[in-house]
Amino acid sequence: MSGLELLGAGLAVSFACGGAGLGIGIAVSKAMEGIARQPEAESKITKNLLLGCALAEATAIYGFVIALLIILLK
Repeated sequence: MSGLELLGAGLAVSFACGGAGLGIGIAVSKAMEGIARQPEAESKITKNLLLGCALAEATAIYGFVIALLIILLK
């Protein structure tokens, strides 16, 4: 296995997890602002926040799977 394949796998995980972490951080920040402005909408905001976080985390898992495929299928 060449170093370029390992570099590609590392970049796939880094970008996917970094993007997911950044997206989740921004989403949580905006959710906290929304709850602070309208406390009565907390349950609706929380429900949508959890759905969005799950979708963002799925992108990190996809990046991890791609990295594993790069490493294992070569």
